[in-house]
Amino acid sequence: MFTVVRKSGQGCHAEACAVLEGLGKVVLVGNPNVGKSVIFNNLTGKYVTVSNYPGTTVEVTRGKGKAGGKEFEVIDTPGMYSLLAITEEERVAMSMLLDERQEVVVQVVDAKNLQRMLHMTLQLIETGLPVILDLNLMDEAEKLGVIIDAERLERELGIPVVPTVATSGRGMEALKERISSYRRGNSLAFTYDEAIESAIRNISAMLSAEYRISKRAMALLLLQEDPSITASVREDMAGGFTDVQEAIHQAQSEYTQPLNYIITITRQRVINKIIEKATRTGEVSVSFNERLSRLTTSPIAGLPIFLLIIYALYEFVGVFGAQFLVDFLENAIFKEHINPLVTKAVTSVVPWQVLQDLFVHQYGIITLGIRYAIAIILPIVTTFFIAFSIIEDTGYLPRLAMLIDRLFKKIGLNGRAVIPIVLGFGCDTMATMVTRTLETKRERIIATLLLSLAIPCSAQMGVILALLAGSAKGLGIFIGTMAAIFLLVGYLAAKLMPGERPMFYMEVPPLRWPKLSNVFTKTYTRVEWYFKEILPLFILASIMIWAGKLTGLFDLLINILSYPVTWIGLPKEASSAFLYGFFRRDFGAAGLYDLKNAGILHGVPLVVSAVTIALFMPCIAQLSIAIKERGLKMALGMAAFIFPFALFVGFLVNKLLTGLGVVL
Repeated sequence: MFTVVRKSGQGCHAEACAVLEGLGKVVLVGNPNVGKSVIFNNLTGKYVTVSNYPGTTVEVTRGKGKAGGKEFEVIDTPGMYSLLAITEEERVAMSMLLDERQEVVVQVVDAKNLQRMLHMTLQLIETGLPVILDLNLMDEAEKLGVIIDAERLERELGIPVVPTVATSGRGMEALKERISSYRRGNSLAFTYDEAIESAIRNISAMLSAEYRISKRAMALLLLQEDPSITASVREDMAGGFTDVQEAIHQAQSEYTQPLNYIITITRQRVINKIIEKATRTGEVSVSFNERLSRLTTSPIAGLPIFLLIIYALYEFVGVFGAQFLVDFLENAIFKEHINPLVTKAVTSVVPWQVLQDLFVHQYGIITLGIRYAIAIILPIVTTFFIAFSIIEDTGYLPRLAMLIDRLFKKIGLNGRAVIPIVLGFGCDTMATMVTRTLETKRERIIATLLLSLAIPCSAQMGVILALLAGSAKGLGIFIGTMAAIFLLVGYLAAKLMPGERPMFYMEVPPLRWPKLSNVFTKTYTRVEWYFKEILPLFILASIMIWAGKLTGLFDLLINILSYPVTWIGLPKEASSAFLYGFFRRDFGAAGLYDLKNAGILHGVPLVVSAVTIALFMPCIAQLSIAIKERGLKMALGMAAFIFPFALFVGFLVNKLLTGLGVVL
């Protein structure tokens, strides 16, 4: 039996908290992309989203597991590189160590990068927390010729060490056993230079408050100027914090380099000795996957590979999903069978025209809202979810991040921003949430703006591909315009917004063949999310449109919108589609699809409408998340810019294409 609870922050649902209350806590920590979520799945038996790229676990996930006849609560934290928190996800993970009373802390590491990851191991040991080291991805380490003596490593560190391969379950029973029978031992103790040790002793003596971690670890974090710890201790000590500052200043005066550098170098010396004793390198053979991995990050071969992936994505989502499946469901199922049957049933039972219109006819819940959601949007998002699950499961996204890092720096971002940007092609709402993994406020604002403006979600993009199907020239114009707007707005935003040049670091996992069961589970989970979260919005939009038609407000808004719509060269009938876009961007694109099928929209106006609707206002769900993540003022400011800007770009595209006499 198990229960899973997702939460942001420290609160959780009362029912879920009751299930987990009183259980000993097992907290999973570690760098992004080392397999924490897979370990969580193995420990609890419950699936959570597991992706082969950093940034998957943005929120804290809780579950209940059992080992050795003992139940415990498992907490999966966001990825962190160090106890010195920089990003929001690292701050969340650190807060779990400071605020929760853990029975065991399991640090999950990538075995093939052990030397780099032991830095956080030493930090965790210094905290005095009960730590277990999980050497995950042992199969990948072995393929690279990395041989680790786990028993020797355990003796050197003085904490339990368990080798695992979470994806196959190897070592998981041993991990459960070490968790259930954990006993504190004599963990590794090491010292720094006398000036730093003196500062640690002085600061530790000044700390009168009680903390979850040792005062030695608190002192080290203060010496390294961790902003969260500094703020917390300053608040606890009030006026007495000046003595702590004096101790830090005195220690710093002994060195020409920052204290953080001196402390890190000392830990590195300790790590080097441990690695020398506990690991060795065997024979290494370069596999096909490794050769392919190098090609994906090569400036010469990387771009053709990326374009090939985009083409395959277009063929699967844009042709098979957006054309074949949509045509089958739209025409063969809904228009031929469901709509006539439902309309006949409703009109025979409900005598009042006004109530009939709520369920059927032009703007009915069934004939418009559910038809759009199931016949037009569902096949597109499903095929996209399948394709995206395959791409992320291979580990390609971090390689794409490395490939485009230099370009992204021109627009105030770094390669790591490829994660939310690519996720935006699935759902801009989820992607906006993932922007919290970016390091600086400036990067998060720029990424949110670009997601709201120039990244169509999978549903909208699929409909647009269906709109432009059969016109390679029109599709090329659309892609070129969207790419130019993305780069131009990003570049200007980076120039106008002050801030430091973004830094780039990311764990690059091995390139793997996607696992069919994992792809299926991810796709199923995301389609389930679509039905729970998005389908109700389509129904709500239909009800709002019905109410708007009933009160006359809908016709008034369409009439108002008809002026800018005709100004950019589109027929008046397109006004209703743009009004739909206020509710859901893909809802509006589906309205344009209806106009195309009716023969009202074609040629240059078709391309203009595709560009404008793609740049148009963020949907209600995305706007609400943007308000939550960036604040009301910033989110409304973005919307106020996007609305006129989209129409202005549509106007320019129309004038340029008609002026050049382009025939589409």
